[in-house]
Amino acid sequence: MMSDACGDRPTTTTGVMMPTALVTGATHGLGRALAESLAARGWDLVVTARDASSVAETVSHLRTHGHDVVGLAGDVGDAVHRDEVAEAVTDLAGARGLDLLVHNASTLGPVPLRPLRDLTTDDLAAVLAVNVLAPHGLTRSLLPSLEAAGGTVIAISSDAGVEHYETWGAYGASKAALDHLTLTLAAELPTVRAYAVDPGDMRTAMHQSAFPGEDISDRPLPEEVAVPGILALVGSRPASGRYRAADLVAAATTEVAS
Repeated sequence: MMSDACGDRPTTTTGVMMPTALVTGATHGLGRALAESLAARGWDLVVTARDASSVAETVSHLRTHGHDVVGLAGDVGDAVHRDEVAEAVTDLAGARGLDLLVHNASTLGPVPLRPLRDLTTDDLAAVLAVNVLAPHGLTRSLLPSLEAAGGTVIAISSDAGVEHYETWGAYGASKAALDHLTLTLAAELPTVRAYAVDPGDMRTAMHQSAFPGEDISDRPLPEEVAVPGILALVGSRPASGRYRAADLVAAATTEVAS
């Protein structure tokens, strides 16, 4: 399926070269909250998600912060869409390169979640295509741009990639694989920071779909823990590795207090 570009990139009003980020799955939940926070801090953005109308609305809103935003609608599991996204990033970032790549787009697989005995190989392949192969493909395409900027790659992980929860086999396996790819990238490219970030439980539509009928109102919104944790990581750029957003927020709070 071909991607739909949502509008031409406007001329930068400030004349200042701003850092550039690509956020996948950027129209809802954590992706939207993170894109909003980056835009508010002056970042130029490329955002992508599957629904064209949601991408258009997101781009329109993010541009109110006065910086360049390019949106493309499509499925990151589609190689053609990934090529278009990579081209848009290269056009926007230019020779200075891509400062931040956030692999946020993901799928739970068939819902309600089901035990492995009921999970077909096609079900598993579909989850791996979006959660593992797509991030790998995008990262490979954008490595020259990331290396030019000495950039950062953030893969949104999950405790399901470490723990073994019933019915979470496909999603958990995909996140474990994504963690491993991310940390291997860090070992191979010391000039690029690579992080797997566990955002913790969040009050999002995706989390609700994993727990239909359950009250998740006690979970934090993405902007309350996950986004501050990621921003702290981007700002401090510690050694590559796997981090929990809650720990990053706690460390940043302690540092400020001291």
